Amino acid sequence: MRAFAVVLPRSLEEARAALAEEGSVLKAGGIDLLDRLKERLIAPDTLVSFRDVSGLDRIEAGPDGVRIGALVTLARIAEDPLIRERATALARAAGDAATPQIRNVATAGGNLVQKTRCWYYRHRDLPCLKRGDDLCPALEGRNRYHAILAYGRCPSVHASNLAPALIALDARLRIEGPRGARESEVESFFANDPADPARENTLAAGDVITHLLVPGGRGRSAYREVREKQSFDWPLVSAAAAVRLEKGRIASLRVALGAVAPVPLRAREVEAALLGKVPDPASVRDAASRAFAAARPLAENGFKVPMGIACLSDTILEAIGPP
Repeated sequence: MRAFAVVLPRSLEEARAALAEEGSVLKAGGIDLLDRLKERLIAPDTLVSFRDVSGLDRIEAGPDGVRIGALVTLARIAEDPLIRERATALARAAGDAATPQIRNVATAGGNLVQKTRCWYYRHRDLPCLKRGDDLCPALEGRNRYHAILAYGRCPSVHASNLAPALIALDARLRIEGPRGARESEVESFFANDPADPARENTLAAGDVITHLLVPGGRGRSAYREVREKQSFDWPLVSAAAAVRLEKGRIASLRVALGAVAPVPLRAREVEAALLGKVPDPASVRDAASRAFAAARPLAENGFKVPMGIACLSDTILEAIGPP
């Protein structure tokens, strides 16, 4: 790890000014950042720590939903009574991430902008498209943990636990940068451009996520993930669903998948198949299978198709609740 300086701004304005300096990178919880530093994937001159930036570590309730600062830790999201009640899927996703020690440090914003955990990307001595090489070894190499949907030249999957839950809950991100403040749908925040595999989101230079905006009125929600280990593991597949019923029929439904594509995916075909229907396990499973109709498993990860159908089915049924 190369030596670097640390800057501790106390306001967002100071932090953005520090980030504008060449060779500077943002540090929130630092879980993924420190991993990449130790693996010598990056060598910044300055870490701009957001630890002391005021106003970004709060959870606030309002008439339109819940406002979560980007510096709020995963542990607080998982344990907050308001989020557990109004955005159950998000609380569950945060609580399933990593280990208690990491959840006490990792932040909401950092969870969304972390880099892929693909082992080819993480090994600096191996070629990798995301690091600027001409090929992706995962396509023909070891690919048990890679994408089965919506991938092009790079089948790495996004590592965020929170993203599928936020998409299902129709959340938005507040972003501030040199062009001013704006809001982005979480679904459209992630980038999946085959021509630019290195780009994983739509943040421009100097942009910073400041808040997660989770609306109310989405009914019941649920999140599930399947892992090889009980703790400190990334999901093989994950799913989130938000459902509102009227007279026993599905009046609204949003569904999202994680760990099966280079970006978290919204499964609109599943939503369309179930909207207006009286749900039952058979119809839910049939609809869930539609999310994987276009799957292109690699040599070692075909198991993700039946696993994903089961995970998604169970998640939707959990969100619907008992008959």
